[in-house]
Amino acid sequence: MNKLKTQSTYIYTYVHHKNEHDLCRMEMRSFFGFDTQQNYLFSDLAVDPSRSPFMEERLEVMYEAETISDIKNLIKDMKVSASSYKVYCFNRMDIGETKKIPHPERRLMERELGLIINGEPDLDNPEIVFGLVSINNRWYFGKHSKSVSVWREHVHKPNSYSTALNTRVARAIANIAVPDPIEIRAIDPCCGIGTVVVEALSMGINIEGRDINPIVCKGARENIAYFNLKGTITKGPISEVNDHYDVCIIDLPYNLYTHISREEQIDIIKQARRISDKCLIVTIETIDDLIEEVGFKITDCCITKKHLFVRQILLCE
Repeated sequence: MNKLKTQSTYIYTYVHHKNEHDLCRMEMRSFFGFDTQQNYLFSDLAVDPSRSPFMEERLEVMYEAETISDIKNLIKDMKVSASSYKVYCFNRMDIGETKKIPHPERRLMERELGLIINGEPDLDNPEIVFGLVSINNRWYFGKHSKSVSVWREHVHKPNSYSTALNTRVARAIANIAVPDPIEIRAIDPCCGIGTVVVEALSMGINIEGRDINPIVCKGARENIAYFNLKGTITKGPISEVNDHYDVCIIDLPYNLYTHISREEQIDIIKQARRISDKCLIVTIETIDDLIEEVGFKITDCCITKKHLFVRQILLCE
């Protein structure tokens, strides 16, 4: 059966490293309320694909059909038009069980659909990019959005530490903590050189950074300014924070690299419970009992690995 979509449906495709599988799925659950083991996802929610370090592309579905010929007929019947456009086929990789379509076949389909659309073809700077994808023996046509890997630029910040989160993980963590930034106020009270803060600010998340080390605070401010972002970094312990926040993001200082005691780690979690309704904690140690003790409940979790270094990502409410 062929369908003209009356309610928006979006198809997202994903690409990630093997050791990012669990983190990617946790981000999926945060955005959409569910995950999938496939490298694509259907949802009626519109998420900018550039927010995620794992999303590759998004299709806002206009039509779906059993064959490419049916798609052509729908485009003709609905008189699809744009002042300038190009057509792009997603199937340059395996999508679920659907095998990659060879390059010559994809280009042929793109040209054939392009000839039906009213307007001026423009491969370099089109007003609209139309997308085409085949998944599980059905074809989908609509408006295409390509993810822009903003996080790649942030790798080259002027100040960095070898133990800091990498930008992909930091971006996913910011998304898990704040999937929808509207009217949400966040804080990273142990922000270090601001890796999470930079990613969050670049996505329009209202976040403040804080650290007890004045040199580190200076480095975080320089990193934010380097990318022409505007954000606040203050110096001081979390115990001096008096405001209340919707969410707190804590990359918990590690005994392996700092002189912080376990008691001080416990106090940080207690203070996070005091100042926020929700908290995302990154830890290299199992601290489930401490989280429960301060009144938080772990609602989702995963692990992320970098070589032999394992971090736990805990979402607490």
